[in-house]
Amino acid sequence: MNVDTAIDWDEAFEYLPGSLVELKAQPGILYTIDFYEPMMVPPIWLVDNPRPRYPHELRTVSRRNERVCSLESQLV
Repeated sequence: MNVDTAIDWDEAFEYLPGSLVELKAQPGILYTIDFYEPMMVPPIWLVDNPRPRYPHELRTVSRRNERVCSLESQLV
C-alpha cells in the first residue's frame, strides 16, 4: 500500500464492514456493508447489492456488527 495516497481515514472507519446502513433514496431498506475500498469510486460495497455506493447515499443505522476487536481484558 502506498502511504502517500490521500485516503480519508475518518470515512473508512465510519463505513466499516458489518455496519448496518440504509439508502437515503429508499428509507427502511437495510443493508450490511460488505467492504470499503478507498481506491474505488464509489468506495462502499453492500451485501446483496451489486452496485457500489458513495457515502452521501447512505445513512448509518447501526455499527453493532462491526468486525473489530474488544479492548477490554477478558478474565477467565
